[in-house]
Amino acid sequence: MRKKLLVVLLVLVAVMMFAFANGQDENKKEELSIWTGYPEMEPFYQHVAEQFNETHPNVKITIVSHPLREFEQKLSATIPADTVGDIIEISTYSVKKFIDAGMIPENPDNVVDFMTTPDRFSDFVLSACHYGDKYYGLPLFLGRTALFYNKDMFKAAGIENPPTTFDEMYEDAKKLAKYDDNNKLTVSGHSLRLSGSGSGLGEKFWFVLFPMGGTILEEGATEGTYHAGYNNDAGFNAVRYYLDAVHKDKWDSPEIKHDAEAFELGLTAMFFRESWVIGDAAQKVPDLNYGTAFVPSAARWGRITNLENLYVTRACENPELAWEFAELCLSPENQTWMLDNIGWLPSRTDVDFSESIAKTPQLAAFIDSPEGYDEFGYIPISCFDEILTKFSERLSAAYLNAKLDTDDAALRKWLDDAAKETNEILEKAGMFGE
Repeated sequence: MRKKLLVVLLVLVAVMMFAFANGQDENKKEELSIWTGYPEMEPFYQHVAEQFNETHPNVKITIVSHPLREFEQKLSATIPADTVGDIIEISTYSVKKFIDAGMIPENPDNVVDFMTTPDRFSDFVLSACHYGDKYYGLPLFLGRTALFYNKDMFKAAGIENPPTTFDEMYEDAKKLAKYDDNNKLTVSGHSLRLSGSGSGLGEKFWFVLFPMGGTILEEGATEGTYHAGYNNDAGFNAVRYYLDAVHKDKWDSPEIKHDAEAFELGLTAMFFRESWVIGDAAQKVPDLNYGTAFVPSAARWGRITNLENLYVTRACENPELAWEFAELCLSPENQTWMLDNIGWLPSRTDVDFSESIAKTPQLAAFIDSPEGYDEFGYIPISCFDEILTKFSERLSAAYLNAKLDTDDAALRKWLDDAAKETNEILEKAGMFGE
């Protein structure tokens, strides 16, 4: 009898312990952390997190943002150490060195199926996520370039329409520039990127270089090899475009404000930038009367398109949950919300954004893709950021050198020296090819 009673008690204890443990599991808090280098994206992730918590109430979602260059440095330290967030938002070119080192997991089959659904993403976007025979990252948004122009300034200068060629844009910039009584520039005709740290300066130069007929890297004769693509007439004309603006016709200057800040303060009439400026301007200067236009043409016509992806890191303890969150970010509703509220351009091509364009016509120059309007983007090789960063350092010094604007031989030599450095970096990486 006592033995039977003991067995019953042991069974009851085991059942109670199982129930207690199972109850603990049900109430256990899961955690997901999302890291971004674009602080303006925080409200978007908060918006998605609220939806996610409706079906996953026990998941605590933490969003961490840093300025982009600081963010990229942080990733270089935390990804190898597996102390990085569960989901990171990063460009395809910045992540390549981590993929090459085996530090970023490939996409699971269900995510690949989601990505490769017909017409969901363009071939350009999918190719930027494809390395070898594997896919990495889920495309979230695009950084595309268009021309922002101040309509009131254009009207005052007697200019009816935005320029369609670089020659027109240059002449318009001369008409739009304003000076004080001492002939000092107070409002630039077109704000060019003349200074700054990191690779951004070189990227903005690329906005001009590509239409002129050049590029940062050209493919070599052997697959997977490259060489400098700017040591030519296109590079010469692109650098001279900047130099003439600063030293000859003086419609831009390193001594005044630049970029989005200048445009929103009414201190420049034009500049090239991505669609996020639309959201930024709506918050800061809602009455600004401005339009956007396609990048003008020169030897050819085209715009840069850079891709920002979501990657689930190997440090993530629950990758299935992380990928589920990532896919929710790509829902049609959330892609539209991001466009309307943040301004970054959604990556999906199978979502109708016509209502967004009707509300904000400036979006059309970013979303529309007319025939003959080429797309170009970062080369997905691990040394590309180093190439662009070192080239940027040379550019910032060149823009201040008035001699280069009048001495063709000196400018050709400058291009030779810069190209030599670019090619040496490629050789070191085993990727140089004529």
